[in-house]
Amino acid sequence: MSLIDLITGSTGNQVATQAENKFGISKGQVIALLAVAAPLVISYLKNKSKDAKEAEALNNALDRDHNGSILNDPSQAEARQAEGGSILDHIFGGQKSTVENQLSQNTGISMEKIGPILAMLAPVIMGYIGKEKQSSGVTSGGGLGDLLGGILGSANQQAQGENTNPINDILGGILGNGGSSPESGNPLGSILGSVLGGGNQPQGGIGGLLGSLLGGK
Repeated sequence: MSLIDLITGSTGNQVATQAENKFGISKGQVIALLAVAAPLVISYLKNKSKDAKEAEALNNALDRDHNGSILNDPSQAEARQAEGGSILDHIFGGQKSTVENQLSQNTGISMEKIGPILAMLAPVIMGYIGKEKQSSGVTSGGGLGDLLGGILGSANQQAQGENTNPINDILGGILGNGGSSPESGNPLGSILGSVLGGGNQPQGGIGGLLGSLLGGK
């Protein structure tokens, strides 16, 4: 399963429906949030994995708690919301509130709801990484950086290899912007293009955070 398949396929849609029913927001907004949050989380983890201790801790967490079963049973997402909040605290650290604020502004999801919804999405994203780890035969923290980079690279290649980028279609349709590529000025599309390496780093906001964290990538 590719990252784009996760976002646009059955798992993403089922989790989005759960969030829609629980929080009373548009299912499309949740999918748009997942479309940006998933590569953003993976990028942060890729950066953290440069530290050997962080990489080994991540490897152990994936082995222990994230075997990918949630992808076949997305109903786990709501039950694991508290766990997801702890995951995000670790991943984003002191930048968490700023990340949530930017995502709230760019998706139209209120600050009151953005954190809980991200907490539902986090175990799904981690489950996806765990499944990819198993499929790739990675058994230690030392291989996680390449694995995470490969996930982002594959998503970028898949998007560029299609006549129409499915994630851009989602973002464009939800936000009422017919073209949501980085060049169109759509903030979500711009962030996504930056994270996947398909556009210039946006200035400020999440793009600025990511650029700073990743050394101006």
